[in-house]
Amino acid sequence: MVTIGMYYEVIEGKESLFEEKFNAVLGALNKGFEGHKESYLYRRVDDAGSYAIISEWETQDAFTVFMKSDAFRAVADWGKAEILRGRPRHHVYKTG
Repeated sequence: MVTIGMYYEVIEGKESLFEEKFNAVLGALNKGFEGHKESYLYRRVDDAGSYAIISEWETQDAFTVFMKSDAFRAVADWGKAEILRGRPRHHVYKTG
């Protein structure tokens, strides 16, 4: 099992769009990406535009397949152009 922390800074006023896109991506993950266990979106209480997505995967390789997918690439490109105020950060927390 591996836990992935993905950290995003969203342009002010675009928080709802980011949250909607997260829900769409989560739906796709739950239907079509082998190895995905669960994901949750969290928002900082002192910075409404600062988010963390915490995902659990069976293996790091399963997460890597997702990161290289066309679906993720399309969302990432959209985020860079329209939503994010900085470069996202990802961190792998290995367990077990």
